[in-house]
Amino acid sequence: MKTRILIISILAIITATSCASRKDLVYFQDEPLEEGQLKSEPTQLIYKPDDILTINVSALDPDTVRPFNLPTVSNNSADLRSAQGSLQQQTYLVDYNGNIEFPVLGTIKVEGLTRSDLTALLVDRIKEMANDPIVNVRLVNFTITIIGEVGNPGTFTMQDERVTLIEALGYANDLTIFGKRKNVKLIREIDGKKKFANIDLTSINTVNSHLYYLQQNDVIYVEPNNAKIRSSTYNQNNSVLISAIGTLTTVLAVFLIK
Repeated sequence: MKTRILIISILAIITATSCASRKDLVYFQDEPLEEGQLKSEPTQLIYKPDDILTINVSALDPDTVRPFNLPTVSNNSADLRSAQGSLQQQTYLVDYNGNIEFPVLGTIKVEGLTRSDLTALLVDRIKEMANDPIVNVRLVNFTITIIGEVGNPGTFTMQDERVTLIEALGYANDLTIFGKRKNVKLIREIDGKKKFANIDLTSINTVNSHLYYLQQNDVIYVEPNNAKIRSSTYNQNNSVLISAIGTLTTVLAVFLIK
């Protein structure tokens, strides 16, 4: 009788310990935020060296602004974004000094500017030579790197400059069951230095964080939980051994019950 109770107790403990806690897995477990608390807003991207931009200038009279646009080229280069047909619009690379070379206007300092800042600057300069110019600026190499315990780790180029942490994790097919949701690490470069932050995905306050909206070249690292770390220390034969022990325990339990 004592042996049977012991075996049943062991099986119960194994079953209990094999289940992950709800607090470790479920996103946004806190009480809902009040409507007035939802203050998280996307911040405008700030351009920096190695950014790649497309800048298109248009006007009612296209001829007046044609000199301010780079000529289109054939699509031999994979780094150029398609404009129409087989031609592609050339891009501007922000150099290590934070400058671009713009047609007619020459060297333009763009480092530290937002899209609205750069747009206003170009409009002011161009309208001295053309009437009512319209300037459209776009960052084309907005990339996010996601590594660790996710379904599809990698580096992703986003089509939108307004990307949330949750959207980025969606590109990576979400966290695996072994990912630590309470300690997702965000690595961001600020003023040439790498900065680190921890994000708790189990808290609804994450959506109210200034880190919720990502910046270009952010890196997200999902740390493995303890179960994953422990399992990685086992050799391939351990799973067979554990299975055999489980089967033997079940057989013994049946005989002892009889």
